[in-house]
Amino acid sequence: MKTIFPVDFQRMSVHKDSQAMLRRASEEGIETVWDRLAKQEPQCGYCSLGLSCRNCAMGPCRVDPFGDGPQKGVCGADADVIVARNLGRAIAAGASAHSDHGRDILEVFHATAAGETTGYQIADEGKLKAIAADYGVELEDRSTREVALEVAEAIMEDYGTRKGSLGFLKRVPAKRLAVWQKLDILPRGIDRENVEMLHRTHMGVDNDYVNILLHCLRTSLSDGWGGSMVATELSDVMFGTPKPVSSEMNLGVLKADEVNIALHGHNPVLSDVIVQASQDPELLNLAKEQGAAGINLVGLCCTGNELLMRRGIPMAGNHLIQELVIMTGALDAMVVDYQCIMPSVTDVAKCFHTAVISTFDKAKFPGAIHITFDPHRGIEIGKEIVRRAVQAYAGRVADKVYIPGEPIPMMAGFSVEAIVEALGGSPEPLLAAIKDGKIRGAVGVVGCNNPKIKQDFGHVQLCRRLIENDILVVVTGCAAVANGKAGQMRPEAADMAGPGLAGICKALGIPPVLHMGSCVDNTRILVLAAALANQLDVDISQLPLAAAAPEWYSEKAAAIGTYAVASGIYTVLGVQPPIFGSKNVVQLLAEGLEDVVGATFAIEPDAERAASLIRRHIEVKRRELGLPYHDPQTIPLPERGREKSPAVA
Repeated sequence: MKTIFPVDFQRMSVHKDSQAMLRRASEEGIETVWDRLAKQEPQCGYCSLGLSCRNCAMGPCRVDPFGDGPQKGVCGADADVIVARNLGRAIAAGASAHSDHGRDILEVFHATAAGETTGYQIADEGKLKAIAADYGVELEDRSTREVALEVAEAIMEDYGTRKGSLGFLKRVPAKRLAVWQKLDILPRGIDRENVEMLHRTHMGVDNDYVNILLHCLRTSLSDGWGGSMVATELSDVMFGTPKPVSSEMNLGVLKADEVNIALHGHNPVLSDVIVQASQDPELLNLAKEQGAAGINLVGLCCTGNELLMRRGIPMAGNHLIQELVIMTGALDAMVVDYQCIMPSVTDVAKCFHTAVISTFDKAKFPGAIHITFDPHRGIEIGKEIVRRAVQAYAGRVADKVYIPGEPIPMMAGFSVEAIVEALGGSPEPLLAAIKDGKIRGAVGVVGCNNPKIKQDFGHVQLCRRLIENDILVVVTGCAAVANGKAGQMRPEAADMAGPGLAGICKALGIPPVLHMGSCVDNTRILVLAAALANQLDVDISQLPLAAAAPEWYSEKAAAIGTYAVASGIYTVLGVQPPIFGSKNVVQLLAEGLEDVVGATFAIEPDAERAASLIRRHIEVKRRELGLPYHDPQTIPLPERGREKSPAVA
């Protein structure tokens, strides 16, 4: 393969480890995601605007955005309907991905409660009891296993059966529930809302773009307060609720003298037993027989985040690092589950000795070794996978090994429970700091990488500007990895924050950017927002909060952003979604929703301007709550294109 991308690696990533591997890719002619993006350009304008439709065989159709060509598809759908349909289907796909992830964990949890698995346990009985209370499961005179079984069966009912509402809606503040009830968008069932979205967007069903967009909100809520929350809560029960833990990040976490195994994807059910298997004396001896000093596990993407926050496993990187980590020549196996795993990893692996091992029957990769995950034989399968990795080590070519840079220390594991514990057992100290202005507000910065944006630039720059202005930041997913690699998730990073936030971080020994987990763990942000709203007896939309996804790419991110807005949280997107073919849809999402759910979307690719928009929003909310505030209009809105890349290792 011959790379076609211009050799300007600093324009592609803010990180030196990525730049070093991109240079190697260019020199050795190995194609990367950046090369493939270049080959796709210019991308389809109709698709970028959301104006193409292929929902039926009368099409595909497209609407001319300039008014000269067709203004309706063959069926008669106009731009508003086509754009709304496309957005609805994207949100349903993203919500389905999260919710099916949650179902997989639920099924392992159910089998564990029934005593049918190996390698799993109920690690957090307190969390199990809290969920039991949400679902009305009795605890008295019952064993942990009995309670767990009934909880599992109650949650299963949330997926397919029509109910009045989901079990976790008991956590939603009353004022927010009233908003959803008034709009008739209370999520009734996780699968139900996704299936209904696909039905509504079939030709000849829902032809009212406003009605479709309202169901977008409902579908996303079935994810945020349903499927994703199931994944987070039951992972905590089985693997432990995260607590602050120190670890390291970037490609420097690979070890030249050990068997390196990267755990990639999103679901922790297999990777957690691989952690156990990697400590097996027989496998450690096998590694030594092969000439390795040990077995080294590293994380990628959100499977990595799951292991990082509970086990302290170091992270090699986020979404855009997955091809580059193979190019170190030091990775012996990449074990993948599902979501955000590029099919190209098997092509890159052919250039080295790396074994790519797929594990879920719903996610196969041509060129990979497939070992079917089965929780009934969890630990046995974990050992089989580790053995394969050790065997692959024998094929490593020493001359090809190049591990750039030194690992960056960081701190992870800030679940809601850990944050409250750090505050002394109550969110009141955090509220007091917000009330007196030491902390102006809080922002969740989440989402993916996208090669259209310099890797991690948006995440790092936005977070740096927010903490400089005394805004507490919580991060998940790729955004968390970006900030960790940039050194913004160390307690010492308090020195980067404004004086109010810095003082609190130093007193508590925590960083100003807090790691809250994987992308399904955005539900932790919802739970924290709900707790703050309940403490103040206000709606979530009244709080000085915001969210941002500076580098998003996936349908899952579309669902996350939508449930954040539907929950009352102003959300800034850094990448333009395919909706600009309809002025009406854009107007409703960017302005009209304010009167409907008390929050809107903003689209701002410039991280400096995004920070200013968020700061203005937070000051508006402070003023409306009667708290000390700065005049929002005095916060400057920088000109676009004047951003400078942040200094990172």
